[in-house]
Amino acid sequence: MSPTPSTPPSRPTGAPRFDLPEIDAFTRPYWDAAAEGRLLIRRCAGCGRAHHYPREFCPYCWGEDVVWEEASGAATLYTWSVVHRNDLPPFGARVPYTAAAVDLAEGPRMMTELIEVPASGPRVGMRLRVAFRAAEAADAAGPAEGEASALPVFRPLPA
Repeated sequence: MSPTPSTPPSRPTGAPRFDLPEIDAFTRPYWDAAAEGRLLIRRCAGCGRAHHYPREFCPYCWGEDVVWEEASGAATLYTWSVVHRNDLPPFGARVPYTAAAVDLAEGPRMMTELIEVPASGPRVGMRLRVAFRAAEAADAAGPAEGEASALPVFRPLPA
């Protein structure tokens, strides 16, 4: 007898969301920009290098003179994996999806999701453009206070 597929349990009220980062005072500019359709990165005034994910110091020279900068939104695909199973809510309802690492035009590498992947599939070096997906709400009220309302994802550019 084969096992009966089960549906993932619904998220209890107050249970953690595994798809939405928590916003704090430091990351608020990043998430506010994402809600406006803009991608921000951090750049060090000391060594000039950009980095992502946002940190309060430069991961290259350890300098603390680091500022927010709007990224162009252009990227190339570094690598990807098609996820067919994910037990963390709400990812199970989204499978299959394409998790990816992309190289931003400004230099940093970023983890993200690819959307609107062509039937021929992704390919290393594929040109991409940032897009923003509204955060899915657990209920009609939308994301909880302190959770991101939009997430950066990337879509392929026409060849």
